[in-house]
Amino acid sequence: MSSSIIWVLLAFAAYMIVMVVIGAVYAGKTKSSEDFFLGGRNLNGWVAALSAQASDMSGWLLMGLPGSIYAFGTGQAWIAVGLFIGTVCNWLFIASRLRRYTIRANNSLTLPAYLENRFHDKKRILLVASSVVIVIFFLVYTASALTAGGKLFASVFGVDYRVALTIGAVVILIYTFLGGFMAVCTTDFIQGTLMLVGVLVVPIVAYAFVGPDNLVSVLNTSGVAGGASSYLNVMHDSGAPVSAVYIISQLAWGFGYCGMPHILVRFMAVANEKELKKSKIIAIIWVAISLSFAVIIGIVGRAYLYPTILGDTTDISAENVFIETIKKIFMSDLNLAFVGGLLLCGILAAIMSTADSQLLVTASAVAEDLFKGIFKKDAEDKTVLNVSRITVVVVAVLAYIIALNPDSSVMGLVSNAWAGFGSAFGPIVLLSLYWKRVNLPGAIAGIVSGAATVIIWDYIPIIGGQTLGAVTGLYSLALGFLISLLLIVIVSLATKAPSEEILKEFDDMRNNNL
Repeated sequence: MSSSIIWVLLAFAAYMIVMVVIGAVYAGKTKSSEDFFLGGRNLNGWVAALSAQASDMSGWLLMGLPGSIYAFGTGQAWIAVGLFIGTVCNWLFIASRLRRYTIRANNSLTLPAYLENRFHDKKRILLVASSVVIVIFFLVYTASALTAGGKLFASVFGVDYRVALTIGAVVILIYTFLGGFMAVCTTDFIQGTLMLVGVLVVPIVAYAFVGPDNLVSVLNTSGVAGGASSYLNVMHDSGAPVSAVYIISQLAWGFGYCGMPHILVRFMAVANEKELKKSKIIAIIWVAISLSFAVIIGIVGRAYLYPTILGDTTDISAENVFIETIKKIFMSDLNLAFVGGLLLCGILAAIMSTADSQLLVTASAVAEDLFKGIFKKDAEDKTVLNVSRITVVVVAVLAYIIALNPDSSVMGLVSNAWAGFGSAFGPIVLLSLYWKRVNLPGAIAGIVSGAATVIIWDYIPIIGGQTLGAVTGLYSLALGFLISLLLIVIVSLATKAPSEEILKEFDDMRNNNL
């Protein structure tokens, strides 16, 4: 093992030890299920903002997005545009109202509980349906994070992918299992900071090496489709002009935000409205910088790494562009190896910050919503806490099994899970906060139709052995969100109006009368 690898290994070890210690510290402070799931609703603005955005972006920000730009060109940046718009709208239009409504709706600790209490669902149909959706799609989402972690360790240390996957999964599991929500949010704050530093420093240094005068000529030499002019044109993808369907599909990623349980739970946990206002500003600035520089990483990395072209061999993919750029800049110099290790920890941070949040939300759906809500209504708080921790372990193991395939695409796994959540929960969360007339039958129709649309569109080969998504090129979230939204409105108007009690609760939320 080379000296530079040893320094990188020390950086990784130091980072992971800090994460585990944080989990151990908060383990002693986690006394109830509310502490485990929401941290006692006591997040400050900085932690809430960076935790929400770090848990949102995952390994996709530093691997999936730069890899797509690297391989296909800046036309892939439409996803980043959609996500930025979605982030801004989520903080401006969803955060405050959701926080208030979850308090007014019987102090709901989870998204399924909020929906049940919001619509007074005595038969608990919403609770079961939404919990099942969370478990299904978070298995895929968590697997994407673990896959990114496995690729990171395998690329940096040259270890077998499955060994690398195991190391990352175990560390995430330990601190999530021990400390719950506050451990996750505190580590996410650190991870969000690391991600921001890495995404800023690496492309700036690489660009300095390439030189502004050489960028275009090197891109042309590297064989980008259509040449550098096409590669740098946001209206082109893979050398060809983009279609309207393509742009709609990419921008549709923004719809997913108002249906992401691991992001929405941060809004629910903020200490007060003042801290929430602070969070909005911090989060929007963070995501604008991070998405912009993730795109730049893909472009500059294409030129800086040349004559190496990622994706030409079976063991190196375009999704490793950020990793390979850091290795080339920092690991060739022993004096910079530890710094390079810390920057690589930014990728690990992106991965861990999402996986831990997903494990926690899935645990809350199983323990709080299904176990206590359906099967054992008189369960003591300590029992619910223990079931939550057991669920964290089980879900991590199942996601690990899904991620065992080293050819899994981080981008592909994230895309499917993002569409599932955005379609199932996005429209009903939005309408539940802004439309008094929406009712229980409408909510059920929206969740079921949204989730079903994504499953049918993305997973079932209907036409010539291909899925509808593959044939049409339309992202399932665009269609699923629309169908769910329409069915909520149609079914709500065709069925009985909400009770006076529900309408009063809506007015209390809107007037901040908690």
